[in-house]
Amino acid sequence: MELLTPGTGLIIWQAFVFLLLVILLGRLAWKPILGSLKEREASIQQALDSAEKAKAEMASLKSDNEKLLKEAREERDKILREAREAASRLHDQAQNDARKNADKIIEDAKAVIQTEKMAALKEVKLQVANFSLEVAERLMKKNLASDSAQRELVNSIIKDLKLN
Repeated sequence: MELLTPGTGLIIWQAFVFLLLVILLGRLAWKPILGSLKEREASIQQALDSAEKAKAEMASLKSDNEKLLKEAREERDKILREAREAASRLHDQAQNDARKNADKIIEDAKAVIQTEKMAALKEVKLQVANFSLEVAERLMKKNLASDSAQRELVNSIIKDLKLN
């Protein structure tokens, strides 16, 4: 059993070496290790703060983007509504103009037809008058070719005249 129980000298030397190692590590290694841990903790905290700040900015940007998108949609709808109204007005105006032009063309055509009708009637009357004169002239020539026929015509005209 002696092998399992250490000697007192060995325990003292081990304790002395352990304390010396703790002192050396405390002076030489722990300060730099703790300093680097504090730096690491500070950088992690700074990164977390930056991430929170970026998250807040992203939320703000997202709400701004949604607001801008909503405004753009409203503006688009307004422009489309105005374009439809303008197209409707142009369509109505074009129909009115076409209707007015058609009415004017019809009125002009009626006036031309009436003028040509009157001219045609005048021409027909002139032709009828000329034809009547020709017929009357031929009849007169034929009927009044003899002296007796002429005297008979003059006498009948005199009888038909009413003298006052």
